[in-house]
Amino acid sequence: MGIKYDTIGHNYDQTRKADKYLTERLLHHLSPNKNGQYLDIGCGTGNYTDALQKRGFKFIGIDPSNKMLEKAKSRNQQISWRIGTAENTGLESASIDGIMASLTIHHWPDLKKGFSELFRVLREGGAMVVFTSTPEQMKGYWLNRYFPKMLSDSMTQMPSYAAVETAMTASGFEKCKTEKYFVLPDLQDKFLYCGKQNPEIYFDDSVRHGISSFSSLAHRTEVEEGLADLRKDLDTGKYEQIRKSYENDLGDYLYIIGKKPASIKK
Repeated sequence: MGIKYDTIGHNYDQTRKADKYLTERLLHHLSPNKNGQYLDIGCGTGNYTDALQKRGFKFIGIDPSNKMLEKAKSRNQQISWRIGTAENTGLESASIDGIMASLTIHHWPDLKKGFSELFRVLREGGAMVVFTSTPEQMKGYWLNRYFPKMLSDSMTQMPSYAAVETAMTASGFEKCKTEKYFVLPDLQDKFLYCGKQNPEIYFDDSVRHGISSFSSLAHRTEVEEGLADLRKDLDTGKYEQIRKSYENDLGDYLYIIGKKPASIKK
């Protein structure tokens, strides 16, 4: 994963900015306090780490990509930025009051090992907040109509909710709570389904470059042909019918929240 993001890290930060609404939901689920120490695992260029630190909370940001961390350090030198992975954080046991993991778990090679390590470094009563998308949700993206191979490859690497819940509970986390997220029109963080309500976004090269599915998974020919078909459908009005055919109530992304029990039974 570090190599992939070293490759796209050059311009990644142009389009991947902390979204105000998503930041508020992360704060709500993490429930941090000003005296605690928090971890953003898979922090990338540190957009959300920075946004929460500026609200008065102390954060460590861990990522396997040097390129991403260089950008993170240039943004905010008050945060402790470290090379590492979910499976190997290098942190002391019970040293962290809460953890967030935003759009990163699909890059972990071993979910159980990752969650077990994060459970180890988390203090009792601490929350683990995951923001992700499930394959079930991704089947409802209208992008499937134009980029079927890309979406199929993306879904293949994306763990299901059942897999995430199983790995978290097996690692010791209490039963998970969830909250659906439906993409809003003013979304500032240009991740995969950012153009749900604004398809013109996908014609912007810089937006596609900042989305790992387009940068790393997509076949150039499929992207070119898919964009041409999308342009044609937008011009003829056919797109609206296609968009409506994909409407669903599954949510586009998902918050998954687990907690480390306040007292561990021996």
